[in-house]
Amino acid sequence: MLIWLIGISGAGKTTIGRRLQAHFQALGIQNYLLDGDEVRDLFDRDLGYSDAEREANIKRIILGAYLLDKNNIAGIVCNISPLEHLRALARRKIAGYNEIYLKKNLQASIEDDVKGMYAANLGKTQIVGIDAAFDPPQHPDLVLEVDRLTEEETFRAVLDYIAARYGESYRRAAE
Repeated sequence: MLIWLIGISGAGKTTIGRRLQAHFQALGIQNYLLDGDEVRDLFDRDLGYSDAEREANIKRIILGAYLLDKNNIAGIVCNISPLEHLRALARRKIAGYNEIYLKKNLQASIEDDVKGMYAANLGKTQIVGIDAAFDPPQHPDLVLEVDRLTEEETFRAVLDYIAARYGESYRRAAE
C-alpha cells in the first residue's frame, strides 16, 4: 500500500502523514514516510524550484515510493505533487498507489502559513498555486476539503478510506 498525500503547501500533508505513520507503527505495520522537503534535504537541496527541478525531485520520490511498494513496506508520501502527468506515472508504476487530495483554499493557506513558507518565499521563488501550476487531480482516490474538516476528521477520513480498501484491521489501534 502506498498512500500519496497531495495538495498545496499548508494543506496538512505532513501532519496527516505523520499521524498515519504513528498509527501504522502502533499496529506493527512496517512503514516509511517520504516527505518532499526531506527528500530535498537528503540531496543537499541540489534542486531548485523551476518546473524541471520540481519534476526531477518528484521523480526521485516516485522511485523511493516504488521501492517501498515493491518491498511490501507501507509507504506514505507527503508532497505537493503539482503535476498530473507525474501523478499518472506514479499510478502506472506503483501497484499499491492511493492518491489522497487534501484540498485547501489557497488564500486560507497563505493566511495560516503554518510553516512560514508563503511569507519567506512570496516574490522570491515560484510558489505552487500562485505562480507555478497545480494541476487539478484527474483520478484521486479520495478528496478531502480540509478547510471544512478538523485535523482529527481528516485523519479519520483517511483511516476510513484505508479500512474500506484494505480491511478493518488498519483502523483498530485508533479506536
